Order: sequence, then C-alpha cells, then structure tokens
Amino acid sequence: MKHSWVVVMLSKIKLSCVGVTFAFVTICSHVQADTFELTKVAEGVYVHHGQHLDIDDGYQGDICNIGVVIGREAIAVIDTGGSKHTGEQLLQAIKAISPLPIRYVINTHVHPDHTYGNAAFQNGTTHFVGHEKLANTMLLRKEQYEKLNARLLGEAGKVSNTVTPDTPVHNKLTLDLGDRQLQLQAQHVAHTHTDLIVLDTKTNTLFAGDLLFAQRTPVVEGDLKGLIAALEQINQSHYTLIVPGHGLESNDQPTMLGNALRYLNLLLADIRTSIKKGISMEQTMDTAAASERDKWQLFDIANRRNVNVVYPQLEWE
Repeated sequence: MKHSWVVVMLSKIKLSCVGVTFAFVTICSHVQADTFELTKVAEGVYVHHGQHLDIDDGYQGDICNIGVVIGREAIAVIDTGGSKHTGEQLLQAIKAISPLPIRYVINTHVHPDHTYGNAAFQNGTTHFVGHEKLANTMLLRKEQYEKLNARLLGEAGKVSNTVTPDTPVHNKLTLDLGDRQLQLQAQHVAHTHTDLIVLDTKTNTLFAGDLLFAQRTPVVEGDLKGLIAALEQINQSHYTLIVPGHGLESNDQPTMLGNALRYLNLLLADIRTSIKKGISMEQTMDTAAASERDKWQLFDIANRRNVNVVYPQLEWE
C-alpha cells in the first residue's frame, strides 16, 4: 500500500527542566519512540498505527489503530487508544491538522485499548458513539478494566476513567461531518458482542475495528463463527481502502481478508477436530492453526488465548 506518508508528529523535549511541546508537519515513514503520528491515508482521512505489543508485555496504552476523518464542518475520531494520555496526544495531533471541532468519538468495540482515550475528549460538545450494547458492557467491565489500566499503566491508568457512549447504534447510523458522511453498522456477536464498522463514503474507506487484524494475530473474544461470518459479509462489498483494528491498512482487499479468514477457518477446523478426537484444550493450544505461526506477530500468546475462548464454545455445538 503506497501512501503520501504525510505525517503529523508531536514530540516533547525538555529545556532547562521545562517541558516544551510543539507540533510540526514533515515527510516521514518511520515510527520513533518519542512521537505520536497521524498518517494521511486518503483525502481527509488519517490513521495512527498502534504498536504490536501484547497487553501483558510492554503495554503503554497505544496498541490499536486510531482513525481521524475530517469533513467540511467537523471531525470524527474512530477509537482513542488505551489511556487518557494517549487520547491527549491524539487530540494535540488533530489540532495540528485542523481547527474544526471534534463532533464525534466512535468506539468500534468495548476493549480498553480502544476506549480509554475517550477521557481526553470530554468537553460537553463531543458525542460518543458506539454499538447499542457498548454502554452497558463498559459499565459492567468498568471496575475490571480500570484496575487493569492502573496495574499496567500506573498513574496514567488511574486517570483514564470510563467514558460511555451517549449515541447508540442499534443497526445502522449515518453521521454527517459536512460534505462527508460516515455510515456506521452494528454487528452481531463476532470479535466481541459490541462491534461496529465505519465507512467513510467520500473515499470508500472502511474502518473494520478488531473484526480485522493485519500482520498481528487475530483475536476472538465473542464468537469465532460469527467473526468469520462478519468478515465474509464485509468481503461482499468492495472498498478502496480498509483500515484494520491492528496492523497496516491496505487496498489489497482479497489478500487482507483472505489472510484473516484463512487463519480463522483453520483455527475453527483444528479445534473441532481436537474435540472430536478427545484431545484436551491444553494440548490443542499447542497444535491448533500451528501452520500459521510464521505468518503472524504475537502468534503463540494470541493463538493460545483464542483456543481458550473457542474450545469451550465448540464443545456445545
């Protein structure tokens, strides 16, 4: 996938022990440890790429992809990262691109690496948008997730409070940014039971959330068969560009979705075979979809977790 690689970078330097923050625009294709980058991937569409880190190993609240779509009148943000600090970095990067108000923050699902940056966007005018089941699910998991953030992120986690959506998506919802419409569609149980996808109709760019992973091993919390069905449904339409929840965006839809479907279908088949043969879940963790190991980052840990979720579900087929 070729981009113009116009990147907004925010860096922090210290002069005489005083923190000075500044923004600048440059041409760059490299991620640096001290920067927060927004990459222009289509006209008026930017993506921040999260790092490929496991939540239990080096997690800093910045592992998911974040989208920014700029209309004639307003801006929409798609996911906000895993902490208020990440959300604040995102907010400053957006201000370096456009002075327009941020009208909407859209969360593609409940997981904390996508939602805890919301806290940086509480200003009384920005609307928070999510699946109709998202608000209740966030509240049910509030204590668990906030304790997790405090443990993993320290003080940055402690100030990252739960911000629930005020605008639910029951099935479909269209948001107007001024000469630019976003079409949101809630999904059945798939990656989670709170998934939705976002289509920027002006550039035909799809934000798939964690229904789709690229380079990084796909993750299943909800229902594996539902996730496969959701990806197959997405694949029935053509998109100019697809932004996954993790990994690089691509205009090569057949390869991108084909890779994910290949892994997920193999995982499904191998777990079913293990159950049929009476092979335990623990043993299956080491064998299911093993031929995919060299094709994905973080495979061993993510694949074992997937087996742990999926195996008990398939036992009751």
